[in-house]
Amino acid sequence: MTDLNTLHAIASLVPQGSRVLDLGCGDGAMLDYLQRERGCSGYGVELDDANVLACVKRGVNVLQLNLDQGLTVFEDASFDVVLQIDTLQHLRNAETMLIETARVGRVGIVAFPNFAHWPNRVSILQGRMPVTKRLPYQWYDTPNIRVGTHADLAVLAQRNGLRVLDSFGLQDGQTVRFLPNLRAGTSVYKLAR
Repeated sequence: MTDLNTLHAIASLVPQGSRVLDLGCGDGAMLDYLQRERGCSGYGVELDDANVLACVKRGVNVLQLNLDQGLTVFEDASFDVVLQIDTLQHLRNAETMLIETARVGRVGIVAFPNFAHWPNRVSILQGRMPVTKRLPYQWYDTPNIRVGTHADLAVLAQRNGLRVLDSFGLQDGQTVRFLPNLRAGTSVYKLAR
């Protein structure tokens, strides 16, 4: 998620002054923005050494943890908001981490590439895996180990007893509420237990 409009759209879901945990925080851009613009505090969780260093340089508190090992270091409702922005599709234990996101935070905000976006569907119909601005990798070198759709996350949330507080798509930084499964490259869900 490098697009500033997308960053702002997701950040607007985080209440002013929230205590935030950002899972797979990358270089810390989101937490940095939330601290400066929304008076938030909290931690990022990141595995990559270079990203951990980038967080430290930004002044973002970061814990170097492997998310595939879970969030057992955190108590229930330790944070107001837990973010999983472009993280879920990289995890082997995606279902467990979705549940953990809602356990550790009073609210979980999850965003991921929507594989059902219409350009992806066209690529599949043409017999090829999609390569788009949102999914810029070839099938053989993608860091994504999961593909999912906007509709898939609704089913997974329901199956695990999570409440969907809000859901929509993002396309070119704009909110898409009408047919987001078809019309948006990014799927966004706000969840709670």
